[in-house]
Amino acid sequence: MASTLRKITMAALAPAMAIGATVGLASAPASAAVWNTCDQYGNTSLNGYTLYNNIWGSGAGSQCIWANSGTNWGVWADHPNTGGIKSYPNSKKVVNKSITSLGSLSSNYNVSVPSSGAYNTSYDIWDTNYKYEIMLWVNKTGAVGPIGSSQGNVTLGGHTWTVYKGTNGSNQVFSFVRTSNSTSGTVNVLPILKWIKDTKGWFGNETIGDVQFGYEVTSSSGGLNFTTNNLTVSSS
Repeated sequence: MASTLRKITMAALAPAMAIGATVGLASAPASAAVWNTCDQYGNTSLNGYTLYNNIWGSGAGSQCIWANSGTNWGVWADHPNTGGIKSYPNSKKVVNKSITSLGSLSSNYNVSVPSSGAYNTSYDIWDTNYKYEIMLWVNKTGAVGPIGSSQGNVTLGGHTWTVYKGTNGSNQVFSFVRTSNSTSGTVNVLPILKWIKDTKGWFGNETIGDVQFGYEVTSSSGGLNFTTNNLTVSSS
């Protein structure tokens, strides 16, 4: 787990910087992607989603992102086998509704991920003030773990999670780590937010801003592919 505020602010404020060669684009699907980049903070908007390459950690290697649409995209990453998160390539959907005004907030995901390396596939959900971060890990591989201490297990939103509570020094972090890995499914996010608010009282009626989904990559030596076959976020 890293200083995840940098995932947001650096992608928005830092200049685009090329990282490594463009070799990673050779790993994109055979059909030409409608967008791709190897820029450190390269981003674009497609179909109501914003995609970010987002290489932000120290000691990072090369990484390229491609997209056929806002809901079908992937990443080739070659990061060294060292500690610390190197990147969080992701797609973002903006919600901008308070928890009590939400009638629903859910997501469907379907991914293809490598069996080696060190990474997690996760949702990263923020309030509009970036005071609270809610992470939902649907799978993980290698030596990775969430920030904070375990608060036990809970079944919410269609999954059973181990819950962790902590801080990265900038904001409170609540991590829900699925007790078994999954590469496809539906997450009903709203009950998770209500549980944090109403059952645990860890925050109040926050306005939910960004719902991100992507891959926190710690290492992917030699080059690995992460493919989002389909990802949709819907709210009412």
